[in-house]
Amino acid sequence: MESGQIPGVRQLRYAPAVGAVFGVEVLSFERLRRMDGGRRRTWPQRPDFHVLALVASGAGQHMADFVDHPLRERSVVWIRPGVVHRWTDVEDLDGPLILFAQGFLPAPGPAAHAAGDVFAPSCWQLEADAWELGLRAADHLCHEHAAAVSVPRLASAPLLAHLLSALVLRVLPPDPVPPQAGSAEEFAVFRRYRAAVEERFARQHHVAGYASALGYGQRTLTRATRAATGLGAKQFLDQRILLEAKRLLAHTGLPVARCAERLGFHDAANFTTFFQRQAGMPPSRWRAGHGSP
Repeated sequence: MESGQIPGVRQLRYAPAVGAVFGVEVLSFERLRRMDGGRRRTWPQRPDFHVLALVASGAGQHMADFVDHPLRERSVVWIRPGVVHRWTDVEDLDGPLILFAQGFLPAPGPAAHAAGDVFAPSCWQLEADAWELGLRAADHLCHEHAAAVSVPRLASAPLLAHLLSALVLRVLPPDPVPPQAGSAEEFAVFRRYRAAVEERFARQHHVAGYASALGYGQRTLTRATRAATGLGAKQFLDQRILLEAKRLLAHTGLPVARCAERLGFHDAANFTTFFQRQAGMPPSRWRAGHGSP
């Protein structure tokens, strides 16, 4: 299986509007509705870019990785690349939507660290004081983006990236995962490991294989991953495989054996054992509780 390909799920590629090729684009829920007359937003979809949305008014519903989230004023939605989501109901919502490409945020740094957190929440609520500052940060980014589009000589991708960083840091959940505790060198090792996991998790299930391919020792990968995420290298890899397994079970009608095959398990029994160990229940029971098409 190619990472990111799930049968029945629409794959979205980053394709900004003409004149907005800066790695970031600022939209709104109202514009999303106008652009999507066929209501494809309600279908399961998987972007290869980030979507950061702030609900300024209205009430609605959003689904991300088989979990439904009610939306209301002061809700923040962050869809990271690879997440399967759909805008279940956004007919009554207003507020900014910011789309940005992977790697657009300055790295290393706390905003880039938050963007790379595969297991971070997709939706949360902000307190009123933090919300007001978040809206101001989004408004500043919106105005700079509009100026860059209308007057190209004013365009500055680094400026837009830093304004986006400020917005990200302002709207993070009240108790965000702390930034990496390790050195810059360790975080660079983790970034390489994380990228390799994203590319190969459906084929390579052993840390030793990643260590050999990247030219590091297994202990080096474990130290770097724990410093960045609090998880060991093996636990991080297992959690990534488990997340994809849940996506397949929730969003497709594939038999468990086919899900196992797509995730690189040559024996369905081994997949069931892995899933039971990681999720605390067999895949068939988990699917029954979360539904599949």
